[in-house]
Amino acid sequence: MKKDFSKFEERIGYTFSDKNLLKQAFVHRSYINENRAEKLEHNERIEFLGDAVLELVVTNHLFITYPKKSEGELTALRSALVNTQALAVAAEELNINDFLLLSKGESRDNGRARKYILADTFEAIIGAIYVDQGLEKSAAFIEATILPRLDQVLKEKLWQDSKSHFQEKAQNKTGITPRYKTLKETGPDHDKAFVIAVYLDKEKVAEGEGRSKQEAEQDAAECALGTKGW
Repeated sequence: MKKDFSKFEERIGYTFSDKNLLKQAFVHRSYINENRAEKLEHNERIEFLGDAVLELVVTNHLFITYPKKSEGELTALRSALVNTQALAVAAEELNINDFLLLSKGESRDNGRARKYILADTFEAIIGAIYVDQGLEKSAAFIEATILPRLDQVLKEKLWQDSKSHFQEKAQNKTGITPRYKTLKETGPDHDKAFVIAVYLDKEKVAEGEGRSKQEAEQDAAECALGTKGW
């Protein structure tokens, strides 16, 4: 079924100079495999660009808004705003699903994999706006769709669960589920301290410390997010 991307332009309030850029943002790699005659490019390159623009705009906003917060606190807030779950929700609010160009197989899958596709497409749209209209317009799009969620992140303390966020990113980017290993356990039973490492397959990504295993795992995951730049 042919998609009418002008309806999406109306939805977000932008008219693209290059209509092909907008269409490309919705093209999943799987669609190309089944529709080679259309000679389309998939959205992975502009998604890569959009991811960087998103991080820049969100980082700049947080840096200016919270001058007294530490680097770690700002990183955690940013992670909560730009993780896969948050982007998938923003994508669903814009009904991005209606415009996706997917293979028949991917079209039938509405599970966890679809969330990753929605999040990636959202980033691709940011990249497309940036290429077509520059940083000011792409920043305005982010400010309208992502930054309003900041109040909810702060209220519900969504920034605290680094372990879930790292697992989500790791599975999305590498297909590997992180595993945690206790390296050191010290102190008496009533006052223990733990050092725990997080691994992706055989790679030790980072270490964390805490008064409980759960706390040390969260610390390790937060450090791993920084190490990987996620």
